[in-house]
Amino acid sequence: MSSSEEARPPFPPFDAESAGKKVRAAENAWNTRDPQKVSLAYTADTVWRNRDTWVQGRDEVVAFLTGKWERELDYALRKSLWAFSGHRIAVRFQYECRDADGQWWRCYGNENWEFAENGLMRRREASINDLRIDEADRRIHGPRAEGDESDLPV
Repeated sequence: MSSSEEARPPFPPFDAESAGKKVRAAENAWNTRDPQKVSLAYTADTVWRNRDTWVQGRDEVVAFLTGKWERELDYALRKSLWAFSGHRIAVRFQYECRDADGQWWRCYGNENWEFAENGLMRRREASINDLRIDEADRRIHGPRAEGDESDLPV
């Protein structure tokens, strides 16, 4: 582990409890919409596929997320553990946001994550589908409330 990378528990191999904690920690971090903070959960040489975009390394993660949250206003995310094994976790997610024209979107997807021994994510692959919604149809209105353990909205 390099001096620029701190350990980020829980550590692999994952069980149901530790995988669930990783998923919730990721959801909470992404809901801050703070690219620098979010990037610290990834290895310095992390590799991402997000839709049709490839990102490598923390600097590119920060740039990618900065652009994302400049476009995706009022972003609010929910993640749910799908599966886990060893150093890998699969999640389902939904998020809602609006664009600069005021159009609301619900985005559905799946992510596959792979972790280093120090608990940092070294690989993230995301497939995402977008659905136009009316503001009245929103289901996610900000980060989870303390103690909210609900699954993804349906």
